[in-house]
Formats: sequence, C-alpha cells, structure tokens
Amino acid sequence: MTIYVINPNSSQHVTAGIDRAIDPMREAAPVPIEAHTLSEGPPGIETQAHVDGVVGPLLAHCAGLETQASAFVVACFSDPGLAALREQSKHPVLGIAEASILTAMTLGQRFGIISILSKSIPRHMRYLGAMGVMDRLAGDQPLELGVLELADKKRTFDRLQTVGRNLRDGAMADVVILGCAGMTAFRSDLENYLGIPVVEPCQAATSMAIGRVALQKTQ
Repeated sequence: MTIYVINPNSSQHVTAGIDRAIDPMREAAPVPIEAHTLSEGPPGIETQAHVDGVVGPLLAHCAGLETQASAFVVACFSDPGLAALREQSKHPVLGIAEASILTAMTLGQRFGIISILSKSIPRHMRYLGAMGVMDRLAGDQPLELGVLELADKKRTFDRLQTVGRNLRDGAMADVVILGCAGMTAFRSDLENYLGIPVVEPCQAATSMAIGRVALQKTQ
C-alpha cells in the first residue's frame, strides 16, 4: 500500500521538486510514498480551464492506482478534482490547498498566500469563500511568474522575498502559504528570511495523509 502524491501538470521538474520536499517524511510514514506526474496535464496549471481539463485524466490515473493506494494527495494549489476523487476512492484524499490553509490556521491567526499570477487569485478567493475562512485571510498576492518560470531560482526567490515581506508587513500576515507546488524548494529559505512560519502545501497535505493512514491502523 502506498500514499500517491499526484502532480496534475506534466512538468517532471515540478514533480521532482515535490518528491524532494516530501522525502524527509518517508521515514515517518507507515507506508511508502510515491510522487507521480500526470502526463496528460498541461505544463503548468494556471487557468480555470486547466483546472477543469485535468479532472478526467486525474480520476482515471487514480482509478488505476486504487487497489495499491493507502491515500491520495492532489498536488496542485487549485485542488482539481478533489471532491470527485473523494467520491471515487475509498481512501483518504487530500488537496494541497485545503491542507495548507488548515495547517496555516494552526500556526497563526492571519495567513497570507503567495500566488503565481494575478489571475490565480479569483480562483483562490472562490475556494476560500467555500471553505468559510475568509476572515482569517490577510491577503493573496502574486509573484507574476508562471509555473515554468519558477525554475529560475534567483528570480523566484527575489520575488518571494518581496511578496512575502509585503504580506508580513503590509497585510499583517503571521503565516505565509506558498501557493503553487512549483515553489517547494523555497520554504526553508523564505521562512528564515521572513521570520514567520511558511507552509509548503505538498508537505502539509502529505503529513495529513500520513496521519490519516496511521489513524486507520488504530481501528
């Protein structure tokens, strides 16, 4: 049995970053953890059309893994297909956006989100409204970098520092969420720079998946 962390975009670079981010958790996990790339997905999920378009392939991919699965993690900050996959699978299903928001609310009173693009923010607002947590949101601000552009580490970290500082000092966030699975490499450095907790969503969701699998073993 395995915890499957599914990257719904087709960028192997993003999947490799996710795999590195969750690697330290493998020692604590009661089952193996595998990171998968959805080859049918776009190189980056940046629009609502991208989100909607990966749901069918994601469900089909996970259906093929169902008998070997202990849990699924949907590793995209838009949580595509989350409700449908929960309906399809008998196993725990975690979305990295939902998990990171819940985690952030245990670390501070007001959380900020660092998005990739301005056009991502309305999508996030709809989700936060549906979750009923808008009163805990300090702000959501973009890097104005697409998923593939995040591979430029210097440019990305410079922007993360600027936006993170704005959220901390201007919006008064006391915890920050990295709003894309392509930002996995920067959590520790950004947390050291800002001096407040920084939540990496793939780690947040994977830790919840590990907890859910462990909890099932107590029944």
